[in-house]
Amino acid sequence: MDRSPLHDLNAELGARFVDFAGWEMPVQFEGVIAEHQAVRSECGVFDVSHLGRFQLSGPGATDLLQTLLCNDVARITPGRAQYTMALNPHGGVIDDIIVWRMDDDDYWVLPNGANYDTIVERFGAAAPSTVTVTPRRHDTALVAVQGPAAPGVMAQVLGDKPGRFRVIEAAFDGHPIVAAGTGYTGERGGELVVAAAGAPALTRALLAAGAVACGLGARDTLRLEMGFPLWGQDLDEDTTPLEAGLEWVVDWDHDFVGREALQRQRDDGLTKRLVAFVMEGRSIARHGYPLRADGSSGTVASGNYSPGLGRGIGMGYLSPPAAVSEVEVEIRGTWTAARAVDPPFLGKD
Repeated sequence: MDRSPLHDLNAELGARFVDFAGWEMPVQFEGVIAEHQAVRSECGVFDVSHLGRFQLSGPGATDLLQTLLCNDVARITPGRAQYTMALNPHGGVIDDIIVWRMDDDDYWVLPNGANYDTIVERFGAAAPSTVTVTPRRHDTALVAVQGPAAPGVMAQVLGDKPGRFRVIEAAFDGHPIVAAGTGYTGERGGELVVAAAGAPALTRALLAAGAVACGLGARDTLRLEMGFPLWGQDLDEDTTPLEAGLEWVVDWDHDFVGREALQRQRDDGLTKRLVAFVMEGRSIARHGYPLRADGSSGTVASGNYSPGLGRGIGMGYLSPPAAVSEVEVEIRGTWTAARAVDPPFLGKD
């Protein structure tokens, strides 16, 4: 099993570890709810080194991204980041990805950890001789700094901070850092790539500046409260961006793998659609639970307890798609009422 460059520091800080896509990663330190609340109110720091990252550079790199990803990376200038997706020929989501554009044909590409090898191989197979694909997961660490106080914490430690979906270069203790104003919590902050050797000192400095060590458990409750999808649950190769309510990620004005299938689906209509819901009682919906509403049925994709609302929330797919105000989730043999909402969930209590 792979380990993060921050493994020893995480253990020193009291981490409880889990296997996450073949990596031994911290699921929690003090506790999921306490860490969740720290990010919502102040600042948390996450070790997310299990996530993928590789550099793509050379003449033709932009054209390659345009072909393999559904958003239009040519629309962003150097120093900006973009959310996008890699699709299969049927329009299904192979992975959802963040791209950091450093220069005209110089990028960092950040896929999910579970799909890292697949995406690197896909780019490597399609890359012309002028484009270099350089894997960077095993010689760097990736740290996320999230929360209302995160920009101040980053500025204190780095002397600078990235704006929302902006990318900057900085340094700490002699180690170069690439930082982007991206994240998975809905809060302000950023994600920082640093050489593996510099990761422990950087993280200690972030903690000394006021950040709280947080694990992947809180990261999941934070992202769900915002309605952010998780690949493998809310997104997969049998689900398209249109079905997931993410058509805004698709740029129709350029050719990419899966475009024709998406166009047919848009013309013919969807057979399923994502719905978000808040449980009416104290019950909590979980991944895989049956879901129904007004003649439509399906399953829960993501479900958990929301510390912000104090009740269960979730997302799932209904087929055929239905515009509903109420849904039901089968929990331990009982159909339980829930209220359909538009994410994010916060403020929907």
